[in-house]
Amino acid sequence: MNNRAEVRDFLTTRRAKITPERAGLPTAGTRRVPGLRRSEVAALAGMSVEYYAKLERGALAGVSAGVLDAIARALQLDEAERAHLVRLAQAANGSSALLRPARRPKPAGVRPSLQWSLDAITSPAIVVNLQQDLVAANLLGRAMYADVYAGSPNLGRFTFLDSAAHRFYPDWDLAADMLVANLRTAAGKDPHNKALHDLVGELSTRSDDFRRRWGAHNVRIHGTGVKYFRHHVVGDLELAYESMDLRAEPELTLTIFSAEPASPTAHNLALLASWAATDETTHSPSLR
Repeated sequence: MNNRAEVRDFLTTRRAKITPERAGLPTAGTRRVPGLRRSEVAALAGMSVEYYAKLERGALAGVSAGVLDAIARALQLDEAERAHLVRLAQAANGSSALLRPARRPKPAGVRPSLQWSLDAITSPAIVVNLQQDLVAANLLGRAMYADVYAGSPNLGRFTFLDSAAHRFYPDWDLAADMLVANLRTAAGKDPHNKALHDLVGELSTRSDDFRRRWGAHNVRIHGTGVKYFRHHVVGDLELAYESMDLRAEPELTLTIFSAEPASPTAHNLALLASWAATDETTHSPSLR
């Protein structure tokens, strides 16, 4: 991806999100664009407007940590946005290449020990890569994501190109926003990931909903929270989740789902386990 364009678009969209009131600035006068002016961001960050304008045009090479912190404070960036700005600066310096793990030929599947670990988990568990391919799951995970596995096992293609996604995600807009923010974050982590570039290009061409969200440049840290699903067999699921990057393979993320004990979702998960045990498609080697 073009780093200067990424920097420009990211900083411009962050600036547009901050109103003068939110920044504690006077609101007198007519504004032609939403959010803060460049001069206001520069003043809040303690730098000249000329210097900030240069940075916003994408010239982050050689910028100090102090300057990045000042911009982050002026734009009120959250943790995920700060990390993304730092990664963009590292890419501009060329140092991001040193931080990325060396490219290795990808095996046909996941390591057997990883699959064994997944199979030992009694709740639904999945593993995805940076481009949101479902690369592994345990039995309950495969059963829960049966709709996704019925087509291309990629969460991006499923969300934006498969009509079943609007039933599977009761709040489809939120799920779509989160999915794109995860992909945008992944692009910042690994800007030379060809598979991710190809996926973004495909979805941008085939989906107006994706293209609009991708242009918003939102990022997020996928750690913990609650997700809602509507499974075609067992119905509604309200699941807490915990996500973690795998130390042995940092490009892979493990997510484990769980239900509140004695809740309706816990009952539905028990039904899902019973269905998974008898449905042959969830045992298919092609889903592993």
